[in-house]
Amino acid sequence: MTARGSIAALMTCMAAAGAATPAVASTVPVDVPLGAARAALGVDTPRVATGVPVPVVGAPGTPTFHQGEMLPTPLLPVIPVGTELGDTGVASPLPNLLGGKETDGEGSVESPATTLLAKGPGAVLGLPLTMPNAANYGLPDVTDPKLGILTPELTGAPSALLGLR
Repeated sequence: MTARGSIAALMTCMAAAGAATPAVASTVPVDVPLGAARAALGVDTPRVATGVPVPVVGAPGTPTFHQGEMLPTPLLPVIPVGTELGDTGVASPLPNLLGGKETDGEGSVESPATTLLAKGPGAVLGLPLTMPNAANYGLPDVTDPKLGILTPELTGAPSALLGLR
């Protein structure tokens, strides 16, 4: 093997590795294997397929300073977490639906993919002291301390479809 051939093989491998960069997936598809139960029990088993969500953490909210406050608001920032709920499908055979073999059917529940965004709780804290007061010889005044919790938030619009064939 020559030096030129080795370099060409190395460059080809590097190009293939660079082209095969992994894509960021928002859900991981999963098919639940129920074939073994079908063989063991001798009955038709449902088909179940879904997507496992992969949460993606966003940038925390930036604190803001207000006039006359010594600490930023919120002190503990809210952290958003977004994900996509994948397509989910469950289909099950329904034998003898109306009492006869000719009425065999299949029932299904399907849920299309939807985006879900969750924001964690945050905290607001105020010191029991104010900013230095010129009327009080440059000393801060005493005030009531503030403590608050920002509620978590969940935003999304999941839906489901029920079918009978």
